[in-house]
Amino acid sequence: MATRAALCVAGAALSLYALHVEHEVSRDPSYRAACDLAPAVSCTRVFASRWGRGLGLVEALLGRDSAANVPNGALGLLYYLLQGVMGAVPGRVAASALLWTSLAAALASLWLASVLAFGLRDLCLVCLSTYVLNALLLALNWRRWRRLPRPKTA
Repeated sequence: MATRAALCVAGAALSLYALHVEHEVSRDPSYRAACDLAPAVSCTRVFASRWGRGLGLVEALLGRDSAANVPNGALGLLYYLLQGVMGAVPGRVAASALLWTSLAAALASLWLASVLAFGLRDLCLVCLSTYVLNALLLALNWRRWRRLPRPKTA
């Protein structure tokens, strides 16, 4: 329980920071975040790109102004809050929900990592940190799901 809480707090903090950076860039395009260490190591550039909202997919499908085109940081914040709350709920349904949502987050992380590497050619330290957290939550949720007693068949 303490491991999950620590991972979720760290993820929520990183998501809030991503939202902060995106907000500051929208107010002042010359803003540079603390995680901008070099031209190719810039989370500001990543968060301000089209890939920083709706996983870079919503804009292409529904348009830039779609209500579904929310910042990735907001999606992350919702995900880490869900993981934290659902992690305290016992039972098979909660364990399955945790596993499936963490699998979706891991797939989103792989997608965004490929965009970073091959599309943006950038190294975003905040992004990489969330990918690691997502992988750890997936492992934690897999372990929890595997340890559940199997239902008896007739």
